[in-house]
Amino acid sequence: MSLISRTSGVRFLLAALTVSASGAVFAQPEASDSSIVINGVKTAGPEIKGVIAARNGEKIKVVAADGTATIVGVNDATQVRTGGGLFSAHNKLAADSLLNGLPVTVKTSRMGDAQSGELVADRITFRNSDLKTATMIRNGTNQRFEEQTAATENLRGHLGDIDKYNIKSTTEVHFDTGKTELSAQDKAQLCNTASQAQAQENALLLVVGYTDATGSDEYNQQLSEKRAGRVINYLQQQCGWKPYRMLTPTGMAKADPAAPNDTPEGKAMNRRVAVNVLVSKSVDGL
Repeated sequence: MSLISRTSGVRFLLAALTVSASGAVFAQPEASDSSIVINGVKTAGPEIKGVIAARNGEKIKVVAADGTATIVGVNDATQVRTGGGLFSAHNKLAADSLLNGLPVTVKTSRMGDAQSGELVADRITFRNSDLKTATMIRNGTNQRFEEQTAATENLRGHLGDIDKYNIKSTTEVHFDTGKTELSAQDKAQLCNTASQAQAQENALLLVVGYTDATGSDEYNQQLSEKRAGRVINYLQQQCGWKPYRMLTPTGMAKADPAAPNDTPEGKAMNRRVAVNVLVSKSVDGL
């Protein structure tokens, strides 16, 4: 098993999230070094602290407080430690405990190339209280799954051609150079937008991140995606916006500037995330 640590010209896609977790085995004693050596090459990896955001087979995505996502693999030697003891990674309790939303600390090794090799978890630790909270969230989500699925299918049934939307409103929040943090004013504005959109039964949100022209194209692409991800996380976690009513976020880097990039004022306007409230033309006005 492995664990691994994310208005024209915009393409709209429906967001989907699939998470699964399974596995069982026997507990193993703690070893002094549980890393697996692949092809004789193993180097120490970073210690990663964050929240499990997704899991796919033997990989998990861990998202840090600054929005950085890391994919980490979990293998047979990975140890999972809680307040109650130490387990092998394919102990059933350990496998079932690696839930979305669980804050973890992951000690890793890098297999293969010292710079670009795959990260594999040597040890994953978390608190029992955090596991209890994550389990409650998971159970609550399971109980609401059928209700949300029905709502999603009903919404999709009305959408028809997904490229044909009316934009009902657009809210923008702005960022400092190179930053992804939201101000208190931005947070209040986002929740106000979500509250107003919630009143429209068929409304969806499309979140698009942008940068100014400072920095390389690759850097700006990653930065615009992180900004969009930060806004989506806040909308869902703090403003109560349902994930199934969110379209896939887009990072547009320095494309479609709101103002010229040759002045500080223009650059400030371009460092933004736009939250678009959309309604399919097929149902708008119903």
